[in-house]
Amino acid sequence: MSRAPTYASLTSHTNATRRPRDSLELASLASSTPTSSPASRSSSPSGISSSRKISLSGEDPLSPSNPAARTPQRPLTHGRSLSVSSVFDFASNLFPLSTTAAGYTSIGSAQNNVLDLVDGGNLEKHKSITYLNGLSLIVGLIIGSGIFSSPAQITTNAGSPGASLVVWFVAGILAWTGAASYAELGGAIPLNGGAQVYLSKIFGDLFGFLFTWSSVFVLKPGSAAIIAIIFGEYIVRAFSPTSTSSDPLPNTSISIIWINKGISLLALALVTGLNCISTKLATRTGDIFMFFKFLALLCIAITGLIVAVTNRTLTSFIPNQDWKTTSWFAGTNINASNWAVALYAGLWAFDGWDNTNFVLGEFRNPSRDLPRVIHTAMPLVILSYLLATLSYTLVLPDKIIASSNTIAVTFGARVFGPVGALVLALTVSASCFGALNATTFTSGRLVYAAGKEGYLPAVFGTVGMPGTKPKSMRLRSNSNTTSFRSRFLAKVTVDDTFFTPITAIVFNSLLTALYVLTGSFSTLVTFYGVAGYSFYFLTVLGLIVLRIKEPHLERPYRTWISTPIIFCCVSLFLLSRAVFARPFQTIVVVVFVGAGVPVWWLWVRGKDGRGRGEESKEWRFWRRWGRW
Repeated sequence: MSRAPTYASLTSHTNATRRPRDSLELASLASSTPTSSPASRSSSPSGISSSRKISLSGEDPLSPSNPAARTPQRPLTHGRSLSVSSVFDFASNLFPLSTTAAGYTSIGSAQNNVLDLVDGGNLEKHKSITYLNGLSLIVGLIIGSGIFSSPAQITTNAGSPGASLVVWFVAGILAWTGAASYAELGGAIPLNGGAQVYLSKIFGDLFGFLFTWSSVFVLKPGSAAIIAIIFGEYIVRAFSPTSTSSDPLPNTSISIIWINKGISLLALALVTGLNCISTKLATRTGDIFMFFKFLALLCIAITGLIVAVTNRTLTSFIPNQDWKTTSWFAGTNINASNWAVALYAGLWAFDGWDNTNFVLGEFRNPSRDLPRVIHTAMPLVILSYLLATLSYTLVLPDKIIASSNTIAVTFGARVFGPVGALVLALTVSASCFGALNATTFTSGRLVYAAGKEGYLPAVFGTVGMPGTKPKSMRLRSNSNTTSFRSRFLAKVTVDDTFFTPITAIVFNSLLTALYVLTGSFSTLVTFYGVAGYSFYFLTVLGLIVLRIKEPHLERPYRTWISTPIIFCCVSLFLLSRAVFARPFQTIVVVVFVGAGVPVWWLWVRGKDGRGRGEESKEWRFWRRWGRW
């Protein structure tokens, strides 16, 4: 399914020796400023801090003014298209990253036991995210409240237990195709920002800005607000007098609504604080909640199997017997529209698979870890969802599953009584808190990347407390010679305190709080369905464009070409359904996204000095040879 090309050895600055260079270190320059310049500003007249200005224009290897373009090792030729690896080819006018202030060395090389001070406001120079952290980011956002509360929509529209399981499986596989496509894009362009960066580099700045416009102001804070509200509702349910009931908690009372919102805002404030204090603290929190979610789903699955085998519960409730006497596919709905609704609900429950791409620039080894993260997380989540759905079916009648919007709490109440309802309500709350932590972490990086690119004011592309120079301490040691005490401290201490995009995180949280207080969630869901999958479609389509226009682009991971094609077809199907089902709300989405065009023209294009006929210098390599 994939192949890993060999990276070329790169010439050292002395031209005397050759040493293998790590492509991750080279790619990190794409969003880093030179060490002699201020950390978050470029030297261009416009003053925009942007990866496209620094690494894709100023260091253009095909420019006649660049000595790298005239070296014998790199003759000027148009016979081969430019690739990411050639953009960062090491030449005599560049110095090894190990000699810079950031202290980079090749991954796997020996390091002395020394406490480094990493100066400058660039997250990509402080690579602290591991494989486990990336896994928790994807799992943390995918497993939110959906599997604990939303099987009703799938069961109702599928019509039978067997068809429901088929929908869950197909939705998981389709989500996996999108995640695999993003894995290839992330390996080729290992930068923070996710689709924002991919769309900018493939189709131009306008598309990247429109994604930023929609995601920063609606998609990300809106989805976080929904998660926060659900968290508040389950907390209120757990500690309310009616929490022992298996029926939904009535929340029409004004006081109940505002209690929910107040708890939601407290959770949002806590998560924001964790993410502002330390990257390591936020990722470790995500790791803990990831294991908790898997444990909760495993307990539900085991409980359901035990009840099905023994036919006993701790209450007077009699478990469902229909699965023994009736075909699992009896009553399956044959209406294509109902299947579309069920599939849409399933894909919504699997959403979040693109989470890791937003923070890819902070991975220690993105080319290796991103595919591993995706191809570990997706099958685990699919299996967990199938087991949980199977457990619900074995215990609860179809009528209860189709009518309950708190299926996990209902399951706990019917099997264990009031204690079970309380425990499951707290379990769903904890799952929502973990999802809120994951989306806050990645949303802050999206705002940060937009600030670095010039799509938002430069203050959002800074690291640390506003008005201060960020500095991060990290303990680097050789595990063969370092004492146990040093290794222990390196693992448990928060050594990157406030080396986070604080301004970006706070901005995202303020928008989320606004949606918690005033948002209409039915409108947000429709907006997400149209705008979200439109950008998913364009991004994955960009993978196909790169395959055609840049066949020599260095891709540490390659997915099957059928994978992006399948996902694009599914995206178009979902978009067409949304257009016909809710045309008015679709028009509202189109108008909002379209409103970003004049904003881009005035803010980004005007700031770049391209409004007077100057040629755009976007990262569309093939345009240089007139092939676009």
